[in-house]
Amino acid sequence: MVSDPSRSGGPADATADGTDGADSHGSTADSAADSASPTDETAVEPAADSEDEQADARGRDVVVPDAVYKRVTVFSTLFAVAAVVGGFLLLDVATDRATAELSEVQPLVALAGLGLIVVGAVTYAFSTRFRADGMGNAKDETDETSDNG
Repeated sequence: MVSDPSRSGGPADATADGTDGADSHGSTADSAADSASPTDETAVEPAADSEDEQADARGRDVVVPDAVYKRVTVFSTLFAVAAVVGGFLLLDVATDRATAELSEVQPLVALAGLGLIVVGAVTYAFSTRFRADGMGNAKDETDETSDNG
């Protein structure tokens, strides 16, 4: 089994894949033996992880009354679209319809345009966390079977 690098050593000991440097250089026979003989804890662990992920996803959602959900959805989408379109318009002005020489580009206007695009994207992403009473999340529902052949 691979130990958690945050518990066994410093950040310098961890590799890019999140394993300890010492464990990643070990023999493959040890890792094969570990995976061939799972304990009861590892057999139960994947189901618990998926339940934790679903609980986290539901924990991030904000359940509000229908009227609030409709208002949040309409106005946040309107604001997000206006911000993104305005951001692209500012980029267009800053670069003179993408024909300006590099020395003629207005960097502050271009940065303002990029900022507006980011604000619109963040607004829309934040608004998707709201749910009305009785709404479920389609990715949490696993009861339905696929009819794909």
